[in-house]
Amino acid sequence: MTGYRRPPCLARAGDVRDGARSVITGGYAYAVTTVPDQDRFIAQLAFTLEIDKLKRIIRRNTLVDGSRRENDAEHSWHLAMMALVFGEYAPPGTDLRRVGLMLLVHDLVEIDAGDTFVYDSTAVADQTARERAAADRIFGLLPKDQEVELRGLWEEFEERATPEARFARALDRLAPMLANFHTEGGTWALYKVTAGQVMEKVELIREGSPTLGDYAAELVDTAVARGHLAP
Repeated sequence: MTGYRRPPCLARAGDVRDGARSVITGGYAYAVTTVPDQDRFIAQLAFTLEIDKLKRIIRRNTLVDGSRRENDAEHSWHLAMMALVFGEYAPPGTDLRRVGLMLLVHDLVEIDAGDTFVYDSTAVADQTARERAAADRIFGLLPKDQEVELRGLWEEFEERATPEARFARALDRLAPMLANFHTEGGTWALYKVTAGQVMEKVELIREGSPTLGDYAAELVDTAVARGHLAP
């Protein structure tokens, strides 16, 4: 455009080097002049904008009212709230703040890898490879220190080697059970899931919280009795 001068707050995408992992907006990368480390801020902004995509990853289960399917961002928020509310049922000494942080990051890899339905054996077969590749890219958008911190939380959740990770996993398994129970079987009925399959997940809940595990087992028994879950 003749006579057009690009605002000083904008730099062409090529002006911000790859190491800064620039955030591109209409062909330009915002060059922030109000922070001490511009490259660090641009990397943080790139990650922040990227994880907005979690809102468009649709899960199999519906909301508790059955009105529509849940997205991953809603799921992650709900789990973090469950950690706050049900924290007293975690093993003594569990760091609930760490549990909440884990739950906020645990599904970010699904931006690339997609949501894997836990009862789909074909999809589960390559889930680890897909999600690790996604973790490399998504957490790699951050400055190195934050990449290590957030990737570490994700790895901890996956490995289930700490009380915090086991409690986080318990909540991750309990939430869809609650949705299915309150929607007359939900995805259990839709995909012909059996009580035996669900009880395998109940054991993961019990591993993180015996109290919540016992409650989940009661849900399974009640769902079977009502005809909402195949024996």
